[in-house]
Amino acid sequence: MPHAHDIVIAGAGLAGAMLAAELGKAGHRVRLFERRLDPRRADAESGRSINLAISVRGLHALRAAGVEEAVLAEAIRMPGRMVHVQGEEIFSSYSRDPERAINSVSRSGLNRMLVEAAAATPGVEIVFEARCVDADLADHDRPAAIFEHADGRRERVEADLVVGTDGAFSAVRAAMQRTSRFDFSQDYLAAGYKELTIPPADDDTGPHGRFRVDPNALHVWPHGGSMMIALPNIDGSFTCTLFWPFEGEHSFSTLDAADDATVVEFFDRHYGDAVPHMPTLVEDWRRNPTSPLVTIRCRPWHRGRAVLLGDAAHAIVPFYGQGANASFEDVEGLVTALASNDDLDAAITAYEADRIDNANAIADLALDQFIDMRDRSGSRTQRLAKKGSQFLGAVVPFWWTPLYDMVSFTRIPYATALAKSRRQANALRMIAAIGIPILVILFVLVYTTIALSGS
Repeated sequence: MPHAHDIVIAGAGLAGAMLAAELGKAGHRVRLFERRLDPRRADAESGRSINLAISVRGLHALRAAGVEEAVLAEAIRMPGRMVHVQGEEIFSSYSRDPERAINSVSRSGLNRMLVEAAAATPGVEIVFEARCVDADLADHDRPAAIFEHADGRRERVEADLVVGTDGAFSAVRAAMQRTSRFDFSQDYLAAGYKELTIPPADDDTGPHGRFRVDPNALHVWPHGGSMMIALPNIDGSFTCTLFWPFEGEHSFSTLDAADDATVVEFFDRHYGDAVPHMPTLVEDWRRNPTSPLVTIRCRPWHRGRAVLLGDAAHAIVPFYGQGANASFEDVEGLVTALASNDDLDAAITAYEADRIDNANAIADLALDQFIDMRDRSGSRTQRLAKKGSQFLGAVVPFWWTPLYDMVSFTRIPYATALAKSRRQANALRMIAAIGIPILVILFVLVYTTIALSGS
């Protein structure tokens, strides 16, 4: 049995809380530090509220953590996307298989469940209101994380292994960036996001009960450069998110200084079928911040026995709905590596080798999905192309698997799925390039033969 380690985790978000629970179950001593209040407290902040789309990868990890059933009990099944184009609603299934769906899950609710799971695991200690501000990586065998408590006191905590799960702007990663030969990039989209709300209906007499619009779909209002999406919540509300450029036409700057009437008029013009369901539109617009969207990559993911996981290693934009799923796969990867290697350094190396290319692949896919949702989802040609891909997957499954199915409904590694999708597309182009001329030649030959025989 692998040696039990003393492990410090900086950040009790989704990945950090799940990791603590899984490492505790594996027999390690775990100390988990979190800058925010305990999410189980009534006065705790909820943090970011963009809903999560949990699919097969995430469910597999949640099953191992023992919370899958509880999560699904508070989730809403979404088998497809509802695109709103000029007042018309067009539903597109995510897969040809009707049993396949992604699940809309509350981020704060899931975080609370995972913290509860970690807190109930023997060997796990959780310290809240302790923000990671730095890491000391000088000692390869005994790294340390530095935490600042609510009273201003700083604490240096050493461990056999320090894991940075402290988000896109990780203090642990910042310490690694001060070392030599550490590659890092952050790329901001020209677009940001702002959240709005569709509240529950006043009663349940409508066609969707307490939901004002169809709850079994991810709703998209595409506008060629800008869009709004809406994901359902178990209470009957929808969390709406604007993804607009910061500047230019149909951007946040368009309405930054606008009066209330202008805000309503703009939404009436571009999101007319949603506005009647948004009684707090103006209040939400004024109250909620506009936030940036960033993709972060780095290499390596470790320095000595300090390692990064989740957004700290690979923050991605949310458009493929795979951010949490990818982080949960990181958790599984690190837990498996530690269970398979008595040598801690070998375990860290194995974990990174298993995950880093997959993280880069899903980052690329998420960026392309933004363009797909924003610019292509309203296109009849794009919808036909997706149906064609699903048809090929049903007719020749040994040769063709739709990319979305591979990413959302299998555990095929992201890099493998992306590479296979590119091979499929190249093969299809080759078949078209060869097949169409052959069909034309055959048509000409047949036509000529018929013409000659009739003369």
